[in-house]
Amino acid sequence: MEEATPANQPHTQIEIKPQSEEAPPPISPSLGNNHPESINQPEGRFPFFKSRYRQRSSDTWLISIFVILHLLAFITTMLFNYFSLGSALFQPLSENPLLGPSASTLEKVGALQRADLAQNHRTWRLFVCPWLHAGVIHFAINISCIIFVGIHLERDYGPLRIGIIYLLSAFFGSLVCSLFVRNSPVVTSSDALFGLLGAMLSGIIRNWKVYTNKVLHTLLLVPAYVYIQLTLYFTDPCCGSLQCAALAVVFIVFAINFLLGLLPYIDNFANIGAFMSGFLLGFVFLFTPQIRQLSKNKAGLFEYSVKSSINLKQKLKPDRPILRSVSLLLFIILLVGCLEAVFRGIDINHYCGWCTFIDCIPSKRWNCNDRTNACEIMTSNSDLTLTCLRNGNFRVLPSTNISQARITDLCSMIC
Repeated sequence: MEEATPANQPHTQIEIKPQSEEAPPPISPSLGNNHPESINQPEGRFPFFKSRYRQRSSDTWLISIFVILHLLAFITTMLFNYFSLGSALFQPLSENPLLGPSASTLEKVGALQRADLAQNHRTWRLFVCPWLHAGVIHFAINISCIIFVGIHLERDYGPLRIGIIYLLSAFFGSLVCSLFVRNSPVVTSSDALFGLLGAMLSGIIRNWKVYTNKVLHTLLLVPAYVYIQLTLYFTDPCCGSLQCAALAVVFIVFAINFLLGLLPYIDNFANIGAFMSGFLLGFVFLFTPQIRQLSKNKAGLFEYSVKSSINLKQKLKPDRPILRSVSLLLFIILLVGCLEAVFRGIDINHYCGWCTFIDCIPSKRWNCNDRTNACEIMTSNSDLTLTCLRNGNFRVLPSTNISQARITDLCSMIC
């Protein structure tokens, strides 16, 4: 048998590509994170603020319910103001610069003031006050920020944890407010938003290394983007643009709502207390975000860089029970201390004279005084004249059919 020569042998050319150039296998949606084929998944992204990936409508049901409750409470307040005063739906800007109801209306629907807590012991106002707004401007800004912040936190951490933080921060803010409140009615609907902001700050610190850089494509955050670029030039370059962007968003939303709290009928002490509460509760509850599989090429506003479930676990900090325990202990101590102070009727304004300027800045356009100013009332056939006994200012009203609550409102304005 003749031996085959190399020229007569068939030969096949096999091209071996480097492993780095090999295209990754497709990902099946049915594969879980523990499936062997999911280890080499292409890079996915986990959003912090906004993402265009597919979400179930049930992911944001809790914040939606809270927004509906705020809306119903605001409509009820405005209707009560209209029917009780028998005048326009909104009070003049000189009386309420937030385009809202009168002080007497806010008092009747559940706003906080010193006399109701210290003398009448109406503790139910601590639970009603966080749902009330001082006016249309306050309602629009507060609800917009709650939707912006709350929906994305609920998507990332689930409704249970965000609901607990929301309600506890709202109640804790009302407790802090009751320690500083005077005899002018105030509402604390912004404190839940500040609780979410504090929790967001905790989540940013807790998951600091999980962010990846993305272009800010939301008009609302253009000031945040400018802030980021300036920060990158003048600060330590180890702070990534997205970490700074997330902090900038928290700072901008905090600043806007804090400045709004310098107007009458909004309590800034409740906002500060709720922010502290949310910050501590964020370390307690927001230790692991919920990971979802995202659609390809659907970039979010702030996103986590997730190459695989193993890489994600390496980036996420391990659970720290000591940090969670200390944060929970501090929150319980503050909560118990505030409850004890409220039951004792402590008024911190007696020890801090300048604290009132944190809550309301005096101006010629509105009044920050208490509603305890006395007025002399003179009646005639068709007119009623109010004269402030403190400064001599007076006001003539065309009708004598005015309730005592309304007289108190007008007396507070002229004094």
